[in-house]
Amino acid sequence: MKQGTVITRIMIVLMFFMVCAYLLFSVLRSLDDRTYTVTTYAHTVDDAVEATGLLIRAETVVTGQTAAIVDVLPDQGEKVRAGAAVAYLYQDESALDRRRELRTLTLEQEQLKYALQGQDGTDASRLDQSIVDAMVGLRTSAAYGDLTSLEEQSLSFKSLVIRHGYASDAGVDELSAAITALDAQIQALQSASALDTTTVYAPCSGTFSAMADGYESTLYPDMLESLTAASFKQLMAQDPTAPAGAVGKLITNSKWYLATTVSPEVAERLVVGRSVTVRFSRDWSGEVSMKIERVDEATDGACLVILSSTRNLADTSMLRKQTVDIVFNSLDGIRVPKKAVRTENRAVTDPETGETTTKQVIGVYVLTAAQAEFKAVEILADDGDYYLVQAVLPDVPTDNQLKTAFRAGDQVIVSSDELYDGKVMTK
Repeated sequence: MKQGTVITRIMIVLMFFMVCAYLLFSVLRSLDDRTYTVTTYAHTVDDAVEATGLLIRAETVVTGQTAAIVDVLPDQGEKVRAGAAVAYLYQDESALDRRRELRTLTLEQEQLKYALQGQDGTDASRLDQSIVDAMVGLRTSAAYGDLTSLEEQSLSFKSLVIRHGYASDAGVDELSAAITALDAQIQALQSASALDTTTVYAPCSGTFSAMADGYESTLYPDMLESLTAASFKQLMAQDPTAPAGAVGKLITNSKWYLATTVSPEVAERLVVGRSVTVRFSRDWSGEVSMKIERVDEATDGACLVILSSTRNLADTSMLRKQTVDIVFNSLDGIRVPKKAVRTENRAVTDPETGETTTKQVIGVYVLTAAQAEFKAVEILADDGDYYLVQAVLPDVPTDNQLKTAFRAGDQVIVSSDELYDGKVMTK
């Protein structure tokens, strides 16, 4: 056997034992919980229950003819007046291209008219300076994020550029001729569009939603009076389809409702006329303060609950079936592991009488300058493997007590070893 082969094998065996020793050391170190710390942080625990319900609103479906392409105009949650155009229906792609060209020509015509109104024989050099000033104004507004007059500034800039192109003795005549030519093109496109493009108008005013789900004909505010827990269960089991040709719907009242069922124990905590926080976290994330309109008696172990609100209508306009949290209360404190919380007998001095007594005090040990320091806390809530706690202070705390009180960010000691104030902690 060659000497090089023997040395190689010895090296491999040595490396194997070194790796095993390192792994064994890591495992033993991970099992050694005599001294380690956890950084605490501020946390909120909610007293809440989960419920699944239906959003109910006064809604009117907006329908049109069946089309290959539907171009919806309003944004989701946008308010629309009665008679306003809400959608264009195109029979094919060429109809959509024609509409785009029509919009471009209409905008160009408006710019020419705007330029014609300001045509006053200004010479080219002054127009050049005006164009530069307009560019600087646009750039300044963009740099500062000021978009309040962006549309007006853009239109003015485009008008100056157009006026510069027509800056001659016959500028007004040329502008008028260009406007007339554009008008003829626009009329020709409008005539052609009448054959394959349909405009859908709003039948009434309201808040627009692009989603029509078929519940509009069965879920409306007036039906709430006859709604029961049993009929609510039937509604939840339905899977309706949107009406044919629907391009959206209009919500005609700002007040909307949430119908759901809860257990009798939860229903007892709901008082008609009061408000409760409802947290949405699925299709929309947000909290809404809702008024408790109705709480029914239990039927087959479920109580029907009706909540209402006039807020966040635009945010919730696309929601229908939702699982929410009904939040009764929220507790703010510091989250600490249960292993870090201890109960000890400690001497407590009455500040009025000066009498010292021994009492059981709940607290945690905090690592301060490599030493253990006991800090009293009060348990606010049980959060699984953790407690939500807050610092305990005397009725009249001193500045030093405020500075040394337990707070978020402290390093609490999680250890099974005996701890006491001033104990030097080693890693």
